Amino acid sequence: CVPTENCFVPISEIIAVEETELNKKQHNTGKWQKMAKLHAFVVYYVKKTRNHRWRCSDVTFWCVDEHLCNQWIQALKELLEMQKSRPKQLLVYINPYGGKRQGKRIYEQKVAPLFNLASISTDVVVTEHANHAKDNLFEVNIYKYDGVVCVGGDGMFSEVMHGLIGRIQKDSGIDQNNPKASLVQCNIRIGIIPAGSTDCICYSTVGISDPVTSALHIIVGDCQPLDVSSVHHNNTFLKYSVSLLGYGFYGDILKDSEKKRWMGPMRYDYSGFKTFLSHHYYEGTIAYQPAKHTLGSPRDKDSCRTGCCICKRSEQQLAEQHKECGLKHEEGEEEWKVIKGKFLAINAVNMSCACPRSPKGLSPAAHLADGSADLILVRKCSRFDFLRYLVRHTNQDDQFDFPFVDVYRVKSFQFTSKLSEDNESNVMDIGKKHFGQFCRDHPACCCNIVNSTWNCDGETLDSSAIEVRVHCQLMKLFARGIEENCKNEAAYSQSSTEQLL
Repeated sequence: CVPTENCFVPISEIIAVEETELNKKQHNTGKWQKMAKLHAFVVYYVKKTRNHRWRCSDVTFWCVDEHLCNQWIQALKELLEMQKSRPKQLLVYINPYGGKRQGKRIYEQKVAPLFNLASISTDVVVTEHANHAKDNLFEVNIYKYDGVVCVGGDGMFSEVMHGLIGRIQKDSGIDQNNPKASLVQCNIRIGIIPAGSTDCICYSTVGISDPVTSALHIIVGDCQPLDVSSVHHNNTFLKYSVSLLGYGFYGDILKDSEKKRWMGPMRYDYSGFKTFLSHHYYEGTIAYQPAKHTLGSPRDKDSCRTGCCICKRSEQQLAEQHKECGLKHEEGEEEWKVIKGKFLAINAVNMSCACPRSPKGLSPAAHLADGSADLILVRKCSRFDFLRYLVRHTNQDDQFDFPFVDVYRVKSFQFTSKLSEDNESNVMDIGKKHFGQFCRDHPACCCNIVNSTWNCDGETLDSSAIEVRVHCQLMKLFARGIEENCKNEAAYSQSSTEQLL
C-alpha cells in the first residue's frame, strides 16, 4: 500500500479506518495513471497543532491488490478494537442555555460527526432546567455507559459531577453527610465539551478550551484521574469542588455577578472591578492539616503534566499511609495548624485554575491527582499591594512572593468566620482538641465583623463555617493532562510497535 503522504501515527491516536474510492484526480497521477483499478482506504487520525489543539486529519492508502487492501483494513480495525479504554456508548447532557447559548449547535455540528465517525453510540439529553442532569443521573442505568459527556461550562460539569459521584455513593451505601466517610471512587469517566462562559476545568486538564480537541480526547479514550474536595457544614454535605473554593474576593465577585447575569460574560469583569474597589477584608480562623504524603510544593516549578510522576507517587504514599495506620487514626492524630487574622481572600484550589486570562492560574504548581489542595491566604494589605498580587496572575512572576501571601499544601482544612465562632462551635470544638497554640504571625484582630460568600466552582455557598477534605483521585476525566510539547503530529512519542503506518 502506498500513502499519499509520509505520516507516522500511533495506533492509540487513530480515530477510524474506512474503505474508500479514489477520485479521478488521484487515479490519474504519477505511475498509477495506466492502472485499470485501484483499491484504497482512509485512516482518520489525531493531528496535533499548536497550543494543545487537536484536529481530525486523514491519509489515504491505495494498492492494486484488493485482497491486500482488505487485509490492511481488517488488521487496523482489529487493532482499534483492542484499544479497550475507548468508549463505545456515551450518555450526553447538553446545556442549551449556558454561555452564549451555543451548546446544542456546537455538539451537533462539531462533536456528533466525530462520534459517528468513531462508531460511538450516544444517548443525548438536552437539559431543561437547573439540576436536570444531576437528577437524571440518579434515575438512569449509568453502568451501561462507558462515560458521561457534558456540553456546557463549568456549572454544567459541576452538575454532572455531583450527580455521578452522588449516585455512586448512594449505590455503595455511603453517607455523604459524614465528613469523615471514605468515598467510593467513580470509575465512569466524564468528558467535557466546552461551551460556557468559563471553561476553567477543561483548560486546566487539556490545555485549551476547544470542542473538537475535547471530543478527540474522548474518542481515543484518554483517562485523567482528578482529586475532588468535599465541603461540609455541621455534619451536612454541601458541595463537591474540583477547581476553586474561594472566600472573600472571589466569593464577593460571584455574589455580585449573579445579580447581573443579563450582562453575559462581561458581568465578571464589572463585578471584579467593583469588588476590587470595595476592598473588603474578613476576619476568621483557619485550621489545616498539611499534606505530608505529597512530594511537591506550591512554591516549586514542577507543573502537573501528562503522566505526572508526582501525582502517581503521591497516590502511592497516601495509600501506604492509609494501609499502615488506617484513615480513622490518621484523621485523629495528625497535627492541625491554626491561623487567625484578617483576609482579603482565602482560596483553596485542586488544580492550577489556569485560563486564557491567567495562563498560570491561581496556583501554577497545583496537581490534578496528588490528594491535596493548595490553600492560598491573602491577608489584609493595601489596595495597591493587592493589585500587584492580582496582576501577577497574568504574567510569569512568582505570585506568592509577597509578605502578605501564604500558601500551604493541605489534605483538609476548616474555616469559621469571626461572626460564626460563638454560634457554630462544632468546628472550633474540633479545633480546641488539635489547634494548640495560635500562630504568632497571624494574631486575632478587631475589625468590622462581616461575612463573605464561598465561591465553590462558580456556585455560591453562604455557610461561613465549613470543613473541607480532599479525596484523592475520586473521579476520572476523558483527558490526559496538559502535554509538555504539543506542536505537531511529528512530535508524537511512540514505540516501534505502534509505527504501523
